[in-house]
Amino acid sequence: MVTTFVFNVSLGALPGQFVMLWLPGVDEIPMSIALDDGKHLQVTFFAVGDMTKKLAMLKKGDLVGLRGPFGTHYEWKPGQKLALIAGGYGAAPMFFAAKQAAKDGCTLEVFVGARSKEHLLYLKEFARLPRTTVHVATDDGSQGFKGTNVSLLTNMLRERNHSVRKPFIHRIFACGPERMLAAVSDLSFNEKIPSQLSLERYMKCGFGLCGNCVVDPLGMRMCTEGPVVHNELCRKISEFGKCHRDELGKKHTF
Repeated sequence: MVTTFVFNVSLGALPGQFVMLWLPGVDEIPMSIALDDGKHLQVTFFAVGDMTKKLAMLKKGDLVGLRGPFGTHYEWKPGQKLALIAGGYGAAPMFFAAKQAAKDGCTLEVFVGARSKEHLLYLKEFARLPRTTVHVATDDGSQGFKGTNVSLLTNMLRERNHSVRKPFIHRIFACGPERMLAAVSDLSFNEKIPSQLSLERYMKCGFGLCGNCVVDPLGMRMCTEGPVVHNELCRKISEFGKCHRDELGKKHTF
């Protein structure tokens, strides 16, 4: 089940940053920001774990703790052409980046991917943005291109690169499953297009004290020096695309 919370508050967040969402007596978890327009803050999530399932049961007026924003954010220059790669729930924070970049006169190629059409998010919201083209990919082919959103971008880059000498894409942003991010990293490196990737790690404190989200071998804390990381640094992280740590710090392979 997909749930969206809209809070009547602005934290001055930037695209790519996250908040810590607290449910008293249950848990506190990091959550990407889908929008902060100066008046309201919005988050969207899948109810898949104990915490998110309980969050999804809340009603208007129920108490939820909110702190942040934390972490780094996506960066672009006005008027650039951007490729935004969103996988699964990554479509929510990517919409925030798309909306703000569109305000800066950027042209956007948005690639939304999911396992099937039931898991696609924010398609209508992306489509309403100016100078934006939305491309859809599903693993099972139930909507759009059958395959991954990274394959869809790869095909488009190859077609455009043969016919146009100027850069087709100035920057690539990506948010989603880490195996998808690893594929974007390789594509970005091979095509020599700068990219910024949002790396998810188990974050407990949000401001760099607990060390639970540190990555090897750089010692970067993803809650302060991430989650949005430039690709040249991503490629120096030995665990990138291979494993993650649980709440106890134990590594698990993807």
